[in-house]
Amino acid sequence: MIDALNCAWEKYAATCKDSSKSHLVAHAIDDDGILMWFNDRSPAAVSFARTFLLSYSGNGLGSDAAGNAIARAFSQAGVSKIYAGEEAADLFGVARGDDRVPDLVGIAQQGTVWAGGKLSKIAEHGGDAKQDRHVPIVVWGAGIDQNIVDEPVQTNQIAPTILALLGLKPHELQAVQAEHTKVLPHLH
Repeated sequence: MIDALNCAWEKYAATCKDSSKSHLVAHAIDDDGILMWFNDRSPAAVSFARTFLLSYSGNGLGSDAAGNAIARAFSQAGVSKIYAGEEAADLFGVARGDDRVPDLVGIAQQGTVWAGGKLSKIAEHGGDAKQDRHVPIVVWGAGIDQNIVDEPVQTNQIAPTILALLGLKPHELQAVQAEHTKVLPHLH
């Protein structure tokens, strides 16, 4: 996918004045999402990449539950949503123009994992899908009453909760101090 995007960009850039024929993608991370930083960070380049990926389709290599290779058709480069340019900065909640923010972020369609040219996965540990972000947490042990918590909690609350249940001081964790993380409710 990245090779196809770079190739299309090079063809497009050859027809434009003041455009380099270098690869568009300077760096990418792809697994259960796509993060791309571009050599050309202009709005035109970001728009080109978004449009290209949303129209990119074909066949990829997938696997069944036993790990056997099977061909799988894909559309929209396997993404369900693309955040590009200022949208990407807003997604991360940082100032626009921050070079650390990817130029493009793609959220995978359900069942999509980008693993390069090798079949290396039959599943993924999580992503942006609702079922990946809304998971049950069961806490069991001596002295813990039965409770059902219906309020939203975060997985970063697990570590301070474990420390508190062990009688240790969760507020001594640097991350708890920096993020003001609370223990899970109703487990005191």
